Amino acid sequence: MLYVGGYHTEAGLITRQMRQQGMKTVLVSGDALVTDEYWQITGKDGEGTLMTFSPDPRRNPVAKPVVDRFRAKNIDPEGYVLYTYAALQVFAQAATKAGKTDFKSLLPAMKNTKFATVLGDFAFDAKGDVTLPGYVFYEWKNGKYDYVTN
Repeated sequence: MLYVGGYHTEAGLITRQMRQQGMKTVLVSGDALVTDEYWQITGKDGEGTLMTFSPDPRRNPVAKPVVDRFRAKNIDPEGYVLYTYAALQVFAQAATKAGKTDFKSLLPAMKNTKFATVLGDFAFDAKGDVTLPGYVFYEWKNGKYDYVTN
């Protein structure tokens, strides 16, 4: 196993070069590989690559209307697209609650507030971390990534 804490471009090239040298090492990385561009770089050499990321928000039923709108424009909201969308939803809800958009007004409005987003409902804990589920493992197979099931 080789853990790469980098982006899909470099990880894809490393994977290809490992296979060209006959290595069967499994590449493991983080969320930077949650993009179809990784497979475009590796081709079949990316088979079996593992990565960690939060559960896929595209599968969340509450996100379906937003996902459908993206896909209607031929955009796959993969990776951080829906997380960014959710950040804007949080901003809008906090700004509405605060009645202002400056940082000093938004921060208190974000505490003890439950936000409805495309990721699902969540709040921030006492440390400021989100209360959403943690991470899962994904595996690249046949040009697609999906949850590791075994």
